[in-house]
Amino acid sequence: MTTTTSPLRIALIGTGFMGRMHTQAWRTAPRFFDLPYRPVPALLIGRRPEATAEVAARLEWPEHSADWREAVERDDIDVIDICTPGDTHAEIALAALAAGKHVLCEKPLANTVAEADAMVDAATRAAGIAMCGFSYRRTPALALARELIADGRVGEIRHVRAQYLQDWLSDPDAPHTWRMDRDRAGSGALGDIGAHSIDTAQWLAGQNIEAVSAAMRTFVTSRPRRGAVEGLGGVAADPTDRLPVTVDDAAAFTARFDGGALGVFEATRMATGRRNANRIEISGDRGAIAFDFERMNELEVYDAAADVAQGFRRVQVTEARHPYAGAWWPAGHGLGYEHLFTHQAVDFVRAVAGEVPVSPTFADAAQVQRVLAAVEQSAEHDSILTPVATVAGETEGNPA
Repeated sequence: MTTTTSPLRIALIGTGFMGRMHTQAWRTAPRFFDLPYRPVPALLIGRRPEATAEVAARLEWPEHSADWREAVERDDIDVIDICTPGDTHAEIALAALAAGKHVLCEKPLANTVAEADAMVDAATRAAGIAMCGFSYRRTPALALARELIADGRVGEIRHVRAQYLQDWLSDPDAPHTWRMDRDRAGSGALGDIGAHSIDTAQWLAGQNIEAVSAAMRTFVTSRPRRGAVEGLGGVAADPTDRLPVTVDDAAAFTARFDGGALGVFEATRMATGRRNANRIEISGDRGAIAFDFERMNELEVYDAAADVAQGFRRVQVTEARHPYAGAWWPAGHGLGYEHLFTHQAVDFVRAVAGEVPVSPTFADAAQVQRVLAAVEQSAEHDSILTPVATVAGETEGNPA
């Protein structure tokens, strides 16, 4: 198959970190992969007209606008790519699907379960496809891990251990951003990075989380208003001019999967010294796999049946036969973070053509949203936590 001349015209909504990453992905995908359609970046949408014009010129978008409704209403736009804060996802996606557009929406899908359910219903009725952007599914090592698990290489899954550790908010004077505002972001570390761990765990294990026991903390309750410099953190214009933090800094929970596995999860943006340690380990009765995104081109694999060579084996996932890797460099020449989004663009275009299933669907993402809500509810009400102070000590004839 070769890339056709038929265009798939993209309108991208959002000019920040994710918008720029998606821009690169749409441009790169047809240069390395044979695709059934040719993705064409056509229209960039941002909130501020002057800033949007500057980004459009730098990233070579031919048109720009400050109104996302223009993208939905135009007949010459095929795809709406949503890279905005979570409070706008539902409104934009519902309008785009009703207009017959294909939709790619960044994670988490929405800010509430009700919004996510409405998006699922709309996607079910829509003529276009709807995909959620859980980009870590497109890491070659994790895609290989899924193949190994599906082939039974780890056997019956018993344990899922997942951590997502960052430290960019460890400084209490790191400036405030929309990610610290619950009304815009929905939640903090839990939804921002913990959602990735939840999706990855359920996808790899082939099981859904059905119950959780959780704790959440906000360590820094206010942060300086951000200055003019853009970015995840930016700079503080005035450290004494502070805004409230209304989301969590860290979340931890145990989980029961519907297939019987036990899970342990941790998400934090205050793990000092950890830049982007997105880790997962899955243990079964026949073996195990382990992955850390800080070594994203490697997968650790353990075979319990090996009678001599016990222990994990490090697999460098750069061979042409490994998922996605064959389109890139010679074996041993690793990929980076940006490649995940190129792979996502590739899978999206192929899904539009009906060559591959949509993955993850809005329904998959809504399941993640339910887990996020359950974690918050458990943490808020301490509904299934036992306070340590209430545990009785050993008494005569009745050990604790």
